[in-house]
Amino acid sequence: MSGLAGRVAVVTGASRGIGRATALVLAKAGARVVGCSRHTDRGSFVDDLPPQDRGTCMFLRCDVRASTEVEQLRTRTEAAFGAADILVNNAGVVARASVVALSEDTWNDVLASNLTGTFLVTRTFLPGMKARRSGRIINVSSIAGRGGTAMLSAYCAAKHGVVGLTRSLAEELRDDGIVVNAVCPGSVDTEMLGQGMPGATPKMTANDVAQVVLFLATTAPSALTGACIDVFG
Repeated sequence: MSGLAGRVAVVTGASRGIGRATALVLAKAGARVVGCSRHTDRGSFVDDLPPQDRGTCMFLRCDVRASTEVEQLRTRTEAAFGAADILVNNAGVVARASVVALSEDTWNDVLASNLTGTFLVTRTFLPGMKARRSGRIINVSSIAGRGGTAMLSAYCAAKHGVVGLTRSLAEELRDDGIVVNAVCPGSVDTEMLGQGMPGATPKMTANDVAQVVLFLATTAPSALTGACIDVFG
C-alpha cells in the first residue's frame, strides 16, 4: 500500500508543467488529489489517470490571487475528501521585461500569482493541519529565487520571497508538527521556460521536479524543514 494512501493533497497551478506532473505523481502514489488552476481549458491531470483512479481526484478552477476563491477551494476540498495533509504551492506566472519597461500592473500580477498566492493558500489551509498537528507544505520556488536573472526582476523578487516565506513558516510551524520546504527548479521543459527564457535549453522534465516533491511529501524526515532543495539538472 502506498505511503500516501488516504492522504489528501492540494496542488495549485495544476493545469500544466510542474503542477500537473506533481498532481499526477501524488495521485499515482495513492493520494486523493485536488488540483486547481485559473485555467480550466487545458484539460485535467485527472484525464491522465487510469479510469479506476479518477474518482479520488478533482480538478477545480481557482485563482490563488483571490482569497474568496481560495476559501472556496478549501471548502470544496474538505467537503469531498477532508482536510488537506499535503499542500503544494506551485501556481505562478512569469514576465520578461527590463525594469524600465515593466508596468506596475505586470509587477503586481507576478508577485500576486507567485508570492501572495502562496501566502493566501497556506493561510487558508493551515487551520486543518494545525488542528491535527501534522502536515507537509511544499512551495515551488525557482533557481530565480536563488540568484538574479536579467529581464526577470519581478519573477526573481517573487521567488526570493517564496524562499523567505518558506523559511519563516518552517520556524513558525515547527512546534505544530507541520513541515515546510521549498523546491527550486532550474530549467524545466515547460511552457513557462519558453516565456521567461526564450531559446533556453531545458535540463529536466516536469516529472523530475515532481519526484522531488513526492520525496518531500512522503519519505523525507520531518527534521527536514525550512530547506530549499535545488534541482538544477
